[in-house]
Amino acid sequence: MTNEALQNLISTWIPELEFSELESQFLNITVQPAQLHQLMLQLKNNNETKFDYLFCLSGVDWVTELGVVYHLESTTYRHTIVVKVKTADRENPTFDSVCDIWQTAEFHEREVFDFFGIKFNNHPNLKRLFLTEDWSGFPLRKDYVDEINMIVK
Repeated sequence: MTNEALQNLISTWIPELEFSELESQFLNITVQPAQLHQLMLQLKNNNETKFDYLFCLSGVDWVTELGVVYHLESTTYRHTIVVKVKTADRENPTFDSVCDIWQTAEFHEREVFDFFGIKFNNHPNLKRLFLTEDWSGFPLRKDYVDEINMIVK
């Protein structure tokens, strides 16, 4: 399925989605946090899309917003898309978990929680993955400061 055909189909599910292709060959979809889980469930379960493979889930700090970027592929149809979700709430960034849809998301979401402080609703075991429980702050945020270990020019 072409990116245009994917966009036409997916836009019928949730009209408020934003689409772009940017410099990437993949269709990029930006979804509002309240619609994230619904969209992801449809992307996996719809017979025309069958995005059964979540091959990358990354936290991102866009300075004014925190978010998560998901790379999905259909091993049946061989098409790939990128889904982005963002929030301006840097004090309590929260999105719905997708680990009930793709089990591999469980550890990826823990990593994003650990390094960005983004919480995932309905995650079965949301706790630090790499850093110690007493670690203060989230080291991959752009506003993170470590007076001892950081070199600032």
